[in-house]
Amino acid sequence: MMRSIPTYDLYGEKAGDSPDFWLHCETIPSRSSLHHWEIGLHRHEQFFQILYIEAGSGDAVFGDDVHPIVPPAVITVPPFARHGFRFSKDIDGYVFTVLTSHLKTMPADHSRFGDWLAVPRLTALMMDHADCRYISRTLHRLAAETAARRAGPADLCEAYLTTALRLTARISASERGDEEDGATENQRRLNRLTGLIHQHFRSHKPASFYARELGISPTHLNRIVKQLTGLSPQTLINGKLIDEAQRELLFTQMAVQEIGYRLGFSDPAYFSRFFLAHTGVSPRQWRLAQSRQN
Repeated sequence: MMRSIPTYDLYGEKAGDSPDFWLHCETIPSRSSLHHWEIGLHRHEQFFQILYIEAGSGDAVFGDDVHPIVPPAVITVPPFARHGFRFSKDIDGYVFTVLTSHLKTMPADHSRFGDWLAVPRLTALMMDHADCRYISRTLHRLAAETAARRAGPADLCEAYLTTALRLTARISASERGDEEDGATENQRRLNRLTGLIHQHFRSHKPASFYARELGISPTHLNRIVKQLTGLSPQTLINGKLIDEAQRELLFTQMAVQEIGYRLGFSDPAYFSRFFLAHTGVSPRQWRLAQSRQN
């Protein structure tokens, strides 16, 4: 049986008939931290969302597709789209929730911009590009304006919103080369790689395994991942193991040895050495430091 996808106004809050805002802004950590930095698949019926990711990392999940988040980036989510997120604890940025009726161009419009709005997107911002810098500044101004103007004229906020979306659509089209499905072949491969890592990371498969699954050479895979993320495939694989280890250490009471076994390490000492090599501290030291912070 297919699991139903919950519908929210804001994530974790029951959907209502009459929202009391047309534009809502909050920091990404303010809500995601309440849900252990993981926002499960859900949808909104009346809202369009824009996330500006300034720091940190994670995954954006659109239906069955997983997109790695490499900041700075803008994520746009139309109403009814199934979406969720997994964030690192150092995530930073804003999420803007907009009543769809206030968008200058509706996602249902059949203009090029309307077609772009109608599909969930993750658009990377290259800060050496003038339009990307302008998008960043505009979204910061929009956040400041919504904080200062809880009531009153909406014209300025609407102008900021439209400008940011229009420029993001332009950057997105440039990155895609106007491909109909909105994703380059390399981006699709990276998306599939991320899904395969989520499926097999406990088996400690080497990068060559993932290259075979994708039907390309290890050298080609390394080139694609480096180009799109700045990392190597093995770094992504190891990063997933560390992320899951930290999640288990933080949110469970399991012994370090048991966590290592769950993550595919047959030797507890090797698990500790692996964790130490990638974080600078042992699993026990990391858990103790986190408990002191909390």
